[in-house]
Amino acid sequence: MKIRIGYGLGAVPSLYPSAKKDPGDFGRVVDDLDKLGFDSLWFPERINAAQLDPIVAMGYVAGRSERLKFGPAVSVVPGRNPVLMAKMLASLDVVSGGRCLPAFGLGIANTAEHQAFMVDRKDRAPWLNEALPLMRRLWSEDVVDHEGERFSFTGARVLPKPIQDPFEVWLGGQAPSELRRTGRLADGWLASFATPASVAIGIQTIEEAAAEAGREMDRGHYGVLIPYVPPGLELPAAALERIRVRQPDAEPEEIVAMGHVALADMVDAFVDVGASKFVLLPFAEPGDWHAELETLAPILEKQT
Repeated sequence: MKIRIGYGLGAVPSLYPSAKKDPGDFGRVVDDLDKLGFDSLWFPERINAAQLDPIVAMGYVAGRSERLKFGPAVSVVPGRNPVLMAKMLASLDVVSGGRCLPAFGLGIANTAEHQAFMVDRKDRAPWLNEALPLMRRLWSEDVVDHEGERFSFTGARVLPKPIQDPFEVWLGGQAPSELRRTGRLADGWLASFATPASVAIGIQTIEEAAAEAGREMDRGHYGVLIPYVPPGLELPAAALERIRVRQPDAEPEEIVAMGHVALADMVDAFVDVGASKFVLLPFAEPGDWHAELETLAPILEKQT
């Protein structure tokens, strides 16, 4: 099975251009990822945090890079108009020559984030359940009529169509209901704050739900976002708190790889349970981004 290694940005917002930062730093990281052979670059979505909006960041990557794929990890659907969202993502796929990787979710359990999207927690799942099939239709059909509980459209269309056909959608989440939704509606799964044991259980749950829905999941479409800390640095207190909230029964080193050797071992452990796509997410900022990415590049030799 082909292993693909991508990179994630979001936990190190000081990289992004600002009045106090070199505006070229972000671009040079994109250049290095492109030239060193990383498969993709991903942007978590946080409204109330000092990081770039994923759609804006992906547009930058589309124009700056030549081969690097890109995606949100993950984009929050509840609260967004599915026609407009379908249009934005299709446009990104077209201008990049087919390099956009849609990945959706419900959003983190955070009151401020929920308020920003103006969707009550209990309504988030029904919103996604209706919006995702609708976006699929907009990407593949000439004209779409839809009458649902949340959306009503007559003669809706999205042009131009995405270059990728089909335009595959991955979902995040680890709750049983989220895993079953992935099996029913999605093309792949991107796990986060996960252990190999939880990914193995997740894959089994997804495949059971897919079989019940008369579908079959591609075994190469299971991915994991792996937080890591570069050598010589410590896990920030804020990151440790996120781990305790997301995985209270897990030890931090089960979720976050401390150093490059531990990171390579963690990739191997996830491969053993069926994952093959990875997003490496730094939880601390290296002193030299170029040196850090060059050191990580040998992991890409796993892409066989």
